Amino acid sequence: MQGKTTAQLRGSWHKFSKYRPLIRELVTRDLKVKYRRSFLGYVWSILNPLLMMLLQTLVFSYMFRFQIENFPLYLICGNTLFNFFNESTNMGMGSVLGNSSLIKKVYVPKFIFPISRVVSSFVNLLFSLAAIILVMLITRSPFHLTILLVWAPLVLLFLFTCGMALLLSALAVYFRDLQYLYGIVTMAWMYATPLFYPISALPPFMVAIVKLNPLYHYINCMRCLVMYGTVPGPNTWFACIVCAVGVMVVGLAAFRKLQRNFILYL
Repeated sequence: MQGKTTAQLRGSWHKFSKYRPLIRELVTRDLKVKYRRSFLGYVWSILNPLLMMLLQTLVFSYMFRFQIENFPLYLICGNTLFNFFNESTNMGMGSVLGNSSLIKKVYVPKFIFPISRVVSSFVNLLFSLAAIILVMLITRSPFHLTILLVWAPLVLLFLFTCGMALLLSALAVYFRDLQYLYGIVTMAWMYATPLFYPISALPPFMVAIVKLNPLYHYINCMRCLVMYGTVPGPNTWFACIVCAVGVMVVGLAAFRKLQRNFILYL
């Protein structure tokens, strides 16, 4: 079973490498469409997280108080990663359906479409990191050497998100209502993720539940490296790696199995 899974991953990677020019074109198209007729263009990748951080800081610092040191930085670290996941999975979920006319005409590895959507969102995420640096400068936060390791949770989150996008895009072909239900799921997921509140504010039984949330571990890892200058413990890394690899394997396996009958439902 393990050998079969490894072979499938190698085959998918070979196809991915072979069609890299197509993926590049799809990512470029997504970015151009997103910022078409926008005066500020890619600057919105920086402004949007800053404006959201400012609004939520006002709300949760004065209306709903939480004792969190450097709340703006705490908030933007969490929001940036969660928004990437939310945008990627929503775009990825409809990617196969949105390209049904192309899929019916020519042979293209279908997993390229959800993956390209995640890649385009990841590019936006990289631009958004400038907003985090700007908040650090404004709040006079120290720049720790551990910030050089932020690529690790970002790459692991990217793999986790790719797996989710593959799974959702395949299921959406068969169950169109998933596109509407997923909005409710992500809203509940947002409140179950400590974005604007500390996990210490929760009762013990809720803390145990929140720690089952993969996004909690990616965001906690990011905050440790950026805010606190500490390298997360082995349990955090273990959770991040297992979730990333596990969901990627499950998403890819489910996509490969379900794509056989895509043409009947598109």
